[in-house]
Amino acid sequence: MGMGLASSGSRARRSRRAPMAEINVTPFVDVMLVLLIIFMVTAPLLASGVPVELPDSRANPIDQTPDQVTISIDPTGTIYVGDERVEAGSLPDALAAIDRGADGEGPVIVLRGDRSLQYGRVMAVMGELNRAGFNSISLVTNSSVSPP
Repeated sequence: MGMGLASSGSRARRSRRAPMAEINVTPFVDVMLVLLIIFMVTAPLLASGVPVELPDSRANPIDQTPDQVTISIDPTGTIYVGDERVEAGSLPDALAAIDRGADGEGPVIVLRGDRSLQYGRVMAVMGELNRAGFNSISLVTNSSVSPP
């Protein structure tokens, strides 16, 4: 019997000295919030890779959606789908390669054209977009304070 008491006492000592299995998540949450803020600040800067000087407008801002495709026209008239340059005359092929999704309507097209471009160049690109079946096109501009 004396042995039984000694062994139960040693169990009690072992359980008091056992390491805690709880993890302090406060530093983890702090790091994740800092990373979230960094990504929220840098994401709009990464969205447009082609340098384009946009025209001014007082239009309301558009919402960015993950399935949108950005088409840019730089000051020389070169067309980019995303960040990929499209060779002259191959815009219809580049538009045909865009995934239309399960509903078949396709993504929202965001068109960024430089302010120095001729109106006809932008309309030619919009015409090709219409021929390819993309009817939801958003034109991107800089925000301006004064009315025209």
